[in-house]
Amino acid sequence: MQVEDAIRSRKSVRRFRPDPVPRAQVERILALAAQAPSGANTQPWRVRAVAGPVRDALCRAVVAAAEHEPQRHHAEYGYYPEQWFEPYLERRRTMGFGLYDTLGIARGDRAARERQALRNFQFFDAPVGLLIALDRRMNTGSFLDLGMFIQNLMLAARGEGLHSCPQGVFADYHQVVREQGLLDAGEILVCAVALGFEAPEAPENGLVTERVLVAEFAAFHGFEEPAGG
Repeated sequence: MQVEDAIRSRKSVRRFRPDPVPRAQVERILALAAQAPSGANTQPWRVRAVAGPVRDALCRAVVAAAEHEPQRHHAEYGYYPEQWFEPYLERRRTMGFGLYDTLGIARGDRAARERQALRNFQFFDAPVGLLIALDRRMNTGSFLDLGMFIQNLMLAARGEGLHSCPQGVFADYHQVVREQGLLDAGEILVCAVALGFEAPEAPENGLVTERVLVAEFAAFHGFEEPAGG
């Protein structure tokens, strides 16, 4: 697969087929992901790959925590702003409403929304979950390194014919992950990544999120004006 094809075909898949993904394939993907750049070549990423009964036990534990005591669980780092503002608020709403509309969930149907949210903690049925962590002694720059590693991982998955879904919400349940023996005390759980084969018939996998044009987020200085400009 060409790089551009991998980038354009990558999407957040929210329903996977149950087909297993062999360990050797996961190792190949992680080896490619580890080619990502990092400050001073620190390579700060730490990964726990879970499948089979270990994955299932983790999912049961996190789902139970999310159902019965969600107020007790919070990530160890801030992902979103404390107060939303434009243009990010509108982009967030558009994405959320688009997903629920695709699934046929009415905007006032809180129970259905909560059921869909819980599917996060089942890795959307993916057979493999990747828990991405960082040594807590590292600083903010290592989060940049980790982002480049995760993007490499998702593109490498496309090269293997697989899909993925990055899941920041898993970070809220780091205590549960620790209780399962899948995270050290000296680590911050940054996110999880669901990995597997897309279920193409699932309506939620047909959701297409738009990207703003380059002119809306980039400025060019010192370049020659394009012909006719």
